[in-house]
Amino acid sequence: MAAKLRKGDKVVVLAGKDKGKEGEITSVDPKAGKAVVSGINMAVRHTKQSQTSQGGRIPQAMPIQLSNLALIDANGKATRVGFRMEGDKKVRFAKTTGDAIDA
Repeated sequence: MAAKLRKGDKVVVLAGKDKGKEGEITSVDPKAGKAVVSGINMAVRHTKQSQTSQGGRIPQAMPIQLSNLALIDANGKATRVGFRMEGDKKVRFAKTTGDAIDA
């Protein structure tokens, strides 16, 4: 099945402790149905010092369920994503405006 949310999409959180916050998807795990969004669902990870990085308590974005995210359309509002054929290409479009997301 085609992915409704992809890496690089601007999204808003619909539920949970970060409800209403916006961010950009940095990675998606379709098998688990989760995505990592920059600045959302932050957790403190205690890491040991290495030659390349300083140790300590480092905040890290944790995965969030895809069902709790909604794409932000051109107007800056949350929208659902649909698919349609334009010529011979399958493209995503915003249900609120009808605009193609990736032409």
